[in-house]
Amino acid sequence: MANPPLVSIIIPHLNEPDLPACLHSLARQAGRGITFEIIVVDNGSRDLPRAAVSAVPQARLVVQPIPGPGPARNLGVAEAAGEILAFIDADCVAAPNWLAAIVAWFQHHPETDIVGGDIRIRPTDPDQLTAIEAYENIFSYRAREYVERHGFAATGNMAVRAKIFPKVGLFGGIGTMEDTEWGQRATAMGHGIAFVGDARVYTPSCKCFSELARRWDRHVAHEFKAASGTQGRIKWLARSAMIAASPALEVVRIWRSDRAGSLRERVLALRCVTQVRLYRAGRMLRLIWNDNAASMVNMWNR
Repeated sequence: MANPPLVSIIIPHLNEPDLPACLHSLARQAGRGITFEIIVVDNGSRDLPRAAVSAVPQARLVVQPIPGPGPARNLGVAEAAGEILAFIDADCVAAPNWLAAIVAWFQHHPETDIVGGDIRIRPTDPDQLTAIEAYENIFSYRAREYVERHGFAATGNMAVRAKIFPKVGLFGGIGTMEDTEWGQRATAMGHGIAFVGDARVYTPSCKCFSELARRWDRHVAHEFKAASGTQGRIKWLARSAMIAASPALEVVRIWRSDRAGSLRERVLALRCVTQVRLYRAGRMLRLIWNDNAASMVNMWNR
């Protein structure tokens, strides 16, 4: 087996208080025979995270003034020296074997060019999940489904062979769902993708419904761009009705989920998914009457 390749870990950053925890979890990946660098790309923070970055020997800081996680990641790629590019979000904490699992997969599976890892939430109290945590635990980070059914990996936990990046091209700007678009572009070109459950990261859940709603605002606004013309608007109206009715269909998914530990968590998840779907449907209808999708799209933690 050849020596492990150099890995460049790329982290887009914007006003993220959890960056030190993320960097600490990455520093703990050292000592496993894997060499890596960490590139933190600040994207317009009020204060640059110099202290957090300087505390980790493998890390360095660069600045991308163009807003959006896609442009931030693109600059990180341009600065990277590794044979593997590993992407993680600034609020995520990597499991101790995260990097080792990624490298091992690439070494043993030459047909794979893109790896999507598992994403789980970090609850405030693991023994007493809130309704939002119970919902997000089941619905928000379906990383295996993204890879195996939709042909992309969430960039909060994704790795690619550096040699394919120039072939696939850059991540899109703030006006696109950059991870979905990039991943589906790559798989359409024939690049192999795999889900690696052992490469796990943990991300905090939303603390309140307004945070969750803001996340869905951006998703809904991106999707609305395809609803042009009379036929597109009719389909959009029909889809909004289906989403409003969909919580009834989620009872089976919630009941069978291995991410819900108790009846209480399942009930809370059902309550929250109902609230989310009704909010999404209402937001979709409001866009029909008052198209402010552009202003909803042009934000990233702003």
